[in-house]
Amino acid sequence: MRILYFYPENPLSFSQGNNSRALSLLHYFKNSNIHIDFVGEESKEFSQDTINELKNDDLIKNGYLLKKEKKSSNIMKYYLNYSFPKKFNSKLKDFDRTKFGYKEQFSKILKDNKYDIIIMSYVYWSPLLDTVAKESKTKWIVDTHDFLTSQFQDHNKFALGRYFKKEINLMQKFDDVWVISNEEKYLFSQFVKSPVTLVTHGLSNNIETSSKTEKTIDIVYVASENFHNIKSADWFFKEVYPLLPSDIKITVVGKIGNHIPKFENVENLLFVKDLDEVYKKSKITICPMLSGTGVKIKVIESLSHGIPVVCTERGVDGLLNKTNNGCLTTNDPSLFSDYINKLLNDAEFYKQNHLEAKKFFEDSFDIKKTYNVLDDIFKVN
Repeated sequence: MRILYFYPENPLSFSQGNNSRALSLLHYFKNSNIHIDFVGEESKEFSQDTINELKNDDLIKNGYLLKKEKKSSNIMKYYLNYSFPKKFNSKLKDFDRTKFGYKEQFSKILKDNKYDIIIMSYVYWSPLLDTVAKESKTKWIVDTHDFLTSQFQDHNKFALGRYFKKEINLMQKFDDVWVISNEEKYLFSQFVKSPVTLVTHGLSNNIETSSKTEKTIDIVYVASENFHNIKSADWFFKEVYPLLPSDIKITVVGKIGNHIPKFENVENLLFVKDLDEVYKKSKITICPMLSGTGVKIKVIESLSHGIPVVCTERGVDGLLNKTNNGCLTTNDPSLFSDYINKLLNDAEFYKQNHLEAKKFFEDSFDIKKTYNVLDDIFKVN
């Protein structure tokens, strides 16, 4: 079996949860001895060096990076194949992330190679397939990652019906639609004709090894610097942080640190090589999300270490159980800080939430369960 897997970002960057999901899939393919070729988007964070690292780790066989072509390289092609079509579809340009030259480069990869399955990440990258003739024996899968219509609702010209219809129409071209949460499975399955398959973000169970590590970090906060995280971090450090004792040790991991003021008891780590090592040293995690959709991968990562999470209501989006799951949920700053203090100072309360995190993770997100689902999809015995 030969699979082409498209994922635009660097899967070895641990600052974003979606990267962790992509890397987890690559490890599944490796463990299952499935031939994987990988396509990403070239950027400052994603270069040929990363492709070489993925190959050296036997996570992929061949790797390609889509590169934006210069307008001056072919003026006629630029206007006819890229600029004019973009303007014609400008009302819904949010659902097309391709740049000049991407479609041609992607088509060439498919012409030079034969694949049994093509997996596309995010429906707004599905236009890469616009110039590709679908072969009858080739299966197309889209890994949605998220409910994208909701991500665009703050845009000036947002219209719910038009955006949602576009998102659904893009899914219709695929033979299988992957979702990461039961809420999205329920929503999309009402409108999409193709099968909608729940593929959760499975992780290895790190609870036993984490319990043996000295806890030197009181709170760990892991986030990228997207709009939702910036707003959420601002809320936490303005509304909750002043209510906490000044001696609490907080470690912030990820580019969200670029948007947080300097505090004596807050350590900013913009990049870490192994995020598991940070979790092992942490007592609790926080996820103060105020907006955004989909499962929060960082919450699942925390639960995989048996670490209780203090979060807002958005933090438990996509989780099958909203209570008794190791997450303490509130949108009230005062209660948010109370939960943190009680976890850090009440051993019995901490143990109760640790055990709930452990059980919920093992029941819902243990990697063995996800591998069983993927084995059925790819007919792996």
